[in-house]
Amino acid sequence: MTPEGLAGVMETTWPPARSFVEGPWRLRDGQGGGQRVSATTAEGAWTEADLLQAETAMTALGQKHLFLIRAGDAALDAALDARGYRINDPVVAYAAPAEDLAQPVSGMAAFLHWPPLAIAADIWAAGGIGPARLAVMDRVSGPKVAILGRIDDTPAGAAFVAVSGPVAMLHALEVPVTMRRRGAAAVMMRAAAGWAVMQGATTFAVVVTEANAPARALYARLGMVEAGRYHYRLRD
Repeated sequence: MTPEGLAGVMETTWPPARSFVEGPWRLRDGQGGGQRVSATTAEGAWTEADLLQAETAMTALGQKHLFLIRAGDAALDAALDARGYRINDPVVAYAAPAEDLAQPVSGMAAFLHWPPLAIAADIWAAGGIGPARLAVMDRVSGPKVAILGRIDDTPAGAAFVAVSGPVAMLHALEVPVTMRRRGAAAVMMRAAAGWAVMQGATTFAVVVTEANAPARALYARLGMVEAGRYHYRLRD
């Protein structure tokens, strides 16, 4: 999966409420759904004067001044740095062949369903994934599923997966603190990959903040490899 392909999959499987182009910029109206659905990206050649246009548009949307910086955006990264923007949440993408990751999951260790059950929504809410992000999930038009993880008949986690072409991407993986280090996340990942294969996906992907060492270690143990990086530039 190429970095360009990753960007397209993210846009499809975690979509903004609205996306539109103004000048050399693509603006996103996230409606509180997080950075990915609210960040501005460069779509063409830009000048220093164009930065004010992007900032004005983000202000009009009621959003922070936030840019997503991808491979090839070094000049924009430097210009924003000089303008007082700080790096925020460097992100790493991981991917693996879906069939390699998929394994049978016993019993009700991972319950696949849609729309999300109230208990899944409660787990997400406790982890900071509230109604605005559930609205992002609801906006996805392609194949999608919620996963409820269970350990000893007790809810142990929740995740969301959606498919874009040959790629399935997992989002919003949340395991309550009391249930961590018991294998729930790995079980949900494998169940998600099995579902993805049934949808015709050949690649399974996930994005995670660079600072989230436990999640990155899990993805590495599952055989996933780095597929790209990006970060945000934010002006407080």
